[in-house]
Amino acid sequence: MKTLLTTSVLATTMLTANLANAHANHHSKLDNAIASEHRADKNKARDQYRHPKETLEFFGFHSKMTVVELTPGGGWYTEILAPALRGSGKLVGAHYPDKGGDDYYSRSRQKLEKKLASNLVFNEVELVDFDPKKSNDYTPAGTADLVLTFRNLHNWKDEGMQQVFKDAYRALKSGGVLGIVEHRMPASQDWGKNKRSGYVPQDLVVQYAQAAGFKLAASSDINANAKDSADHPKGVWTLPPVLALGEKDKEKYLAIGESDRMTLKFVK
Repeated sequence: MKTLLTTSVLATTMLTANLANAHANHHSKLDNAIASEHRADKNKARDQYRHPKETLEFFGFHSKMTVVELTPGGGWYTEILAPALRGSGKLVGAHYPDKGGDDYYSRSRQKLEKKLASNLVFNEVELVDFDPKKSNDYTPAGTADLVLTFRNLHNWKDEGMQQVFKDAYRALKSGGVLGIVEHRMPASQDWGKNKRSGYVPQDLVVQYAQAAGFKLAASSDINANAKDSADHPKGVWTLPPVLALGEKDKEKYLAIGESDRMTLKFVK
């Protein structure tokens, strides 16, 4: 009996140690990715507003996941996700297609492809087409651990958000996570009148996600900014980094900083 008890205690101790080591390894890869020299200095300067480590940890990120990043844009988060997953997990970048025209979407795709080709750290990223107005099978159904999107919902409006959430639900495994960061519209503002401001009501996001089948697991103020009234002449683009008014009231908007953002974790 004593031998069995001792063996059981030893096995439990070893399991706990192995889990601790794995946890430490995931954190180490994320820390190294965030600190890596391949990240542009201008991107690192925005960590104070975007809190990548805290945000990804809130979503439950670890280095062995299959992660889908919806519309990576210029690749700000891709610079972190790609090395953190390289060799142990998988990163799928679902981005607007290049249709060969001189438009924002094609230029954005071309710019991202150029970035991914610039450094070996990106050589395992799988880039696929994405259109928020259509159904997207950017990964086989039920295979993704984590679907992420950062400050994109305002571009997709109501119909697009609803479609994107349906696609994400289909792509995720049972228990998988949809992680959202978005500019937050105050409850006092009218969404119908302010859809072009770049801000989105948090209650609306929750409503659409739940309609797609998700459960809101948690919300966080990691990326909140109480200084942001979300009422600016040029919408969210009045604030840094865009500073759409140029030199006009520049110091005022720099003092506010980047936008107030919701950070929401939904589970399938």
